[in-house]
Amino acid sequence: MRSLRLDPDLDERLQRAAAIKGESVSEFIRHAAEVRADETLAASPRDRFADVAGTVHGGGGRARRSGEAFATGLSEDRKQA
Repeated sequence: MRSLRLDPDLDERLQRAAAIKGESVSEFIRHAAEVRADETLAASPRDRFADVAGTVHGGGGRARRSGEAFATGLSEDRKQA
């Protein structure tokens, strides 16, 4: 059992929408929650991040060279040892 608080505007809209569908407000909310839960759980991680994936461009290139820098650092450490 869950309870929730709704602002007056949303409560009024839910009552109107439920009446149009011929459902109780509780039934309307249960159905909406079920649909939203199913959609969220069915979405793959790729789908969930589709709107932001690839939108940031750092312009750097430092990440491409990080492996090289790491290898250089290791070889320098070995020379000192």
